[in-house]
Amino acid sequence: MTGKYTVAFGSVTIAMKAQTLLNHNGIRTSVVRTPKNLSSGCGYSLSGYGEVSMTASILERNGIKYKAVMETPE
Repeated sequence: MTGKYTVAFGSVTIAMKAQTLLNHNGIRTSVVRTPKNLSSGCGYSLSGYGEVSMTASILERNGIKYKAVMETPE
């Protein structure tokens, strides 16, 4: 899917590590509070725009685990 998306993580530390990795790969994201419908713990996510499959692929290749991915309204 292409568009605005949110990727939920298990901790703020992992979210920040993922943000740094994605920035190095040209994908700009923001650390945000996890929306209630995705929340199941820590409550921090990355919000980004673009091709979410590319984002997920980069995270997976680098061993960064995420809890959920959700397309979000613009």
